[in-house]
Amino acid sequence: MKVNPNNCWGKALELVKQNVTPQQFETWFKPLVLENFDENTKTILVQVPSPFVYEYLEENFLGLLRTVLCRTFCEGAQLAYRVVTDKENKLTQDIEADPADAEPKKSYNHANQPPSSLDVAMPQEIDSQLNPHLTFKNYVEGSSNKLPRSVGMSIAEHPSTPQFNPMFIFGPSGCGKTHLMNAIGVHCKQMYPEKRVLYISARLFQVQYTNAVLQNTINDFINFYQTIDMLIVDDIQEWATATKTQDTFFHIFNHLFRNGKRIILASDRPPVELKGMNERLLTRFSCGLIAELEKPNVELCVEILNSKIRRDGLHIPVDVISFIASTANGSVRDLQGVINSLLAYSVVYNCDIDMKLAERVIKRAVKIDDKPLTVDDILDTVCNHFNVTTSAVNGKSRKRDLVVARQVSMYLAQKYTKMPASRIGKLVGNRDHSTVIHSCSQIEKRLKVDVAFKDELSSIETSFRLK
Repeated sequence: MKVNPNNCWGKALELVKQNVTPQQFETWFKPLVLENFDENTKTILVQVPSPFVYEYLEENFLGLLRTVLCRTFCEGAQLAYRVVTDKENKLTQDIEADPADAEPKKSYNHANQPPSSLDVAMPQEIDSQLNPHLTFKNYVEGSSNKLPRSVGMSIAEHPSTPQFNPMFIFGPSGCGKTHLMNAIGVHCKQMYPEKRVLYISARLFQVQYTNAVLQNTINDFINFYQTIDMLIVDDIQEWATATKTQDTFFHIFNHLFRNGKRIILASDRPPVELKGMNERLLTRFSCGLIAELEKPNVELCVEILNSKIRRDGLHIPVDVISFIASTANGSVRDLQGVINSLLAYSVVYNCDIDMKLAERVIKRAVKIDDKPLTVDDILDTVCNHFNVTTSAVNGKSRKRDLVVARQVSMYLAQKYTKMPASRIGKLVGNRDHSTVIHSCSQIEKRLKVDVAFKDELSSIETSFRLK
């Protein structure tokens, strides 16, 4: 008896409907359209509205589909897909097949990999959401950002190369992640105006996804993101508990990555510390380049301030610049906020920008400890952490635990007290300045390669703030 494909397909959808939620059926199965059934090869060809749909079906409903199709069509039935992105104009993923061809070319089935590109019309121009004022020209380079800045510039100039894809940027708030990401996008658009570049925050992406689900336009949402040439997503740690958002981004990521599109991500922590993030996403985040942005040191803060002052045409004394740089906690945002506040005060009150005004503004713009740390405070905290005595650290012993405590004390004293090395040496065991410089160098080297040691120092620094 000859099989009636339409009747079989209708029965198959009814069975599927009984085994999934109403929302799953509306989103993933209702858009499917039966094209034909080849009884010789037992292949059922269906039209899908996007590559994401068949990827999602294959990953989440493959077992159900096999069972249902074998029951309604025939034993051994298999599924193939044809992507039809615009039914009215017949924009499909297939290469136009010869009429004599029994099987469509480039359709996707269980034995093949997904095709790498779509033969679709050129997408319309989009708003990149980039801030045109955040460029490489005003992104001041220093030791804390040299590698990410250099790689970012290379990516912007050669976006189609597979090297360093994805680029994962991480660092604390205020270290310049958003500026760097925008600079990459802006420079890329300047060099390649035809490229579809999009900057978006993780939170806005999640809001868009939720709205798409509620409005049953998830396929349009996915289709849009799959047309992007350079996708830049900021603050992805926001997705820590958003499982469905992560699943959707996983498929978008796969599609873009497979098609050689550029992906740039930013977070306040490295991939290994992103709790609640799907493991398969983390492995993809880590397969390109992981670049750390550190808070700028005082010297770089001074350069950043001078750069902004020149651009804004301000006149600020050198001692005021040094004061701001040393009290802004290494935050670029704080630096910019202080300068903007100084400018506003000087205009409103028609006064010069001097140290008195800077101190007044700093108190309102930046959180400053009322009681500055002393070397004795640091020594006590470090010795307590390593369970050694202050007298032992100040003594001549070369035992490893005492040497480490001594070096850490000198390193933190230099970081937090702004004292010269000679003075720190006098206060920590009556050493000379060269010993302090050597100790700081040793600690900095170890911090770059020893994660556990870096965590120890963070713990000590946290205890400073809790006192």
